[in-house]
This record gives sequence, structure tokens and C-alpha cells, in this order.
Amino acid sequence: MKKEIINNQALYQHMLFFDPLNKRAVFYRSNEDADIAERIYYVDEKPGVRILENGDVEFNYYAPGAKSVKVKGIGGSMPQEYDMEPVGDGYWQVVAKDIAPGFHYHIYIVDGVQTTNQLAPYGYGCFYVINFFEKPDEDSDFFLLHDVPHGDIRMELYKSSVTGRIKAAWVYTPPGYDQNVDKRYPVLYIQHGVGENETGWIWHGKLNYIADNLLAEGKMEEMIIVMNSGYAFVPGEKYMFFPGDFDSELVNDCIPFIDSKYRTLADREHRAVAGLSLGSAQAYYSGITHMEDTFSAIGIFSGGVRPVGMFDSYDLSWAFEDPEKFNRLIKVFFVSAGEQEMMYESNKEFLQRMKEEKGINSVFYSRPGYHEWDVWRYSAREFLQLLFK
Repeated sequence: MKKEIINNQALYQHMLFFDPLNKRAVFYRSNEDADIAERIYYVDEKPGVRILENGDVEFNYYAPGAKSVKVKGIGGSMPQEYDMEPVGDGYWQVVAKDIAPGFHYHIYIVDGVQTTNQLAPYGYGCFYVINFFEKPDEDSDFFLLHDVPHGDIRMELYKSSVTGRIKAAWVYTPPGYDQNVDKRYPVLYIQHGVGENETGWIWHGKLNYIADNLLAEGKMEEMIIVMNSGYAFVPGEKYMFFPGDFDSELVNDCIPFIDSKYRTLADREHRAVAGLSLGSAQAYYSGITHMEDTFSAIGIFSGGVRPVGMFDSYDLSWAFEDPEKFNRLIKVFFVSAGEQEMMYESNKEFLQRMKEEKGINSVFYSRPGYHEWDVWRYSAREFLQLLFK
């Protein structure tokens, strides 16, 4: 495996460290009269996860006094559990030879207790703070950090009229946004999945790098990208599928806020909505419900496309009864799935039938993979290239 890939900074940065140095300070106190430079120095720290040149994955964990340490994947492309062995100085280690390329959430079990690894990247997934790592393949460089012009990531705060709480949205502005003060931009609103939040598309999805690299290659239009938290829970209410009325929050609160603060092209033709998993259902519902006044493009990554939602959470059948209107209003109807996902075959068949029977236009994209971030990154890359042409 190429060193320039396995050593790329994008693979190891996370919400706590942009550039993990894998160093720790040693305070040498045997001679209190020694010069300070001799009493404090730095040594290399074992990285929690390291990708070796042959593709094996090395895990390291610091647990002096532990009796057993295990590392375990979260299904998908890493369903295995591995026993770690002590290697001295309180460290435990195992080298795994059978982990597939891709993004992997994983957990550690120390003396029977599930925990995290302070030496490995942290993110938010599966409703918890959790460790993750990336095993790249030779075709993975589209989401890595390259020496190209970079856009900015800004955190914005706005008031939700649904919950009464302050919400955070992360906003990507393309390179040159602050310099091109007379230019206005289209906007993509993109959602995370269940158990994740607005940070996911940055730290796990690397969406900012995907956009930077596509822009540098001239393959996508300049745009603003807004990443929201899709949770709109109201205390005392019980929810079966949608986590509250996020649609109202998006359309009535977030979009007006973004349009008021950023130089947007604030019309339906220059606004798109997308999401993964749960976020794809939210994007599907909002995109169809507001296709006459708010959105002209919809991206559904690893979600169902049948008109009736899970637990009858929505019914969008009406939108497909007028194919001419649908095709006129929705410029891009993009659906994707990993080929190992349960919705892969049903989505492909449904879209094909809708094309043959009603003339509904759509784009279906798939690649080998599970319900995991590597599939969603590829999906985002394809979707971005179709928008606002």
C-alpha cells in the first residue's frame, strides 16, 4: 500500500486532534538540579490504530494491570473480534490481517468492560463517543487531504422554533468565498444518519475534502454545504421513526438563517437536500414535500425510496402521480446503496419500474459496501457532480 495514502493526515485526524503527533511528555525527575531541557522531553507514543504497508491493521491499547483486552468491530465490513496481547510497559497489541478496506467504528473490551481507546481517533456514532479508523484502498484518495485550495468550515448557531433550543449547523464555504464578495452560491443541505450528528459529515465523511478535491479538478459547481443535527425531539413526546419535526426546523428556521447570513442564491432552483440512512428519509420527505417552493434536487444515500415511509411516517405517493411535474421540478433525483445493503435490490427495482411505468427520471448509484461511511462518501462524490449544472 502506498505510503502517501496510509500516511495521509485525513485518515488520523478527528474532532480532538487535527494533526495527531503521537507524542507524550516525559518528566525526568532523578536530578532536580538538571536543566529544564533535560528534565522534560518527548517520546513517541504508540498510535491506537496503524495501517501497515502490507495492509494489515495494528491496534495498540494502554492498560497496565489489565487481565484481558479485546478489540471488536461493529458489523458490516469488520464483524470480527480480536484478542490483544501484552507487549510491555502496560501496552497491549494485536495485528489483524483480515480487515476489509473502508471506514470502521470499533470498540474495546477491557476485563469484560466496554470502553474506548485514548490512543485512537474519536468520533460520535451509534449514539456514543466511539473510536473509528480508516483502512484505505488504492482508489480512496478522493476524500484525502491534498495540497489544493481549501474551503472553510464554520459552526453556526440558530434557534429552533420546534424545540425552543439552540441548534448548531456546520457550514462549508468553498475556497475564495471571503474574497469573491459579489458572488452568490447555491446551497446543499445534507443530513447524518441515526446515532450520529452534524459533525459526522466532516470528521467521518470528509465531505469538505471531497468538495475541495472536486472543485480543484473542475468536476463540481461552487456551493455552500450545510450540515445540521437532524434531532428535533420535544420532551414528553414518543417517536417511532422520525426524531421530531426536523422538516419544519429545516425549512422555517435553518434555511432562512443561512440565507440571511450567507451570500446564497435563495431560490428553489439553487437549493438541494440530501442525507444518509435516517437523514436520507428526512431529505426525501423534505425534498418532495417542498419541491414546489424550496428544493430542486434530492439525494438519498442508503435509504428506502418507496413512497410510504417506515411505520407509516410519511406517504409521498401523490408526488409520483404527475411524472411530468415531478421531472420538471426535481432536476436531480439521486439514490445510492452499498451492494451488500438490504435496500440495494429493492431500490434498484423500484426506480427501474417507476421509469418504465411512469417515466420518473432518477439516477441510481451503487458500489460494493455495507451501511458504512465509505459507501456514503462515494455517494456524496457522485451527487455533488450532478448539482446545479
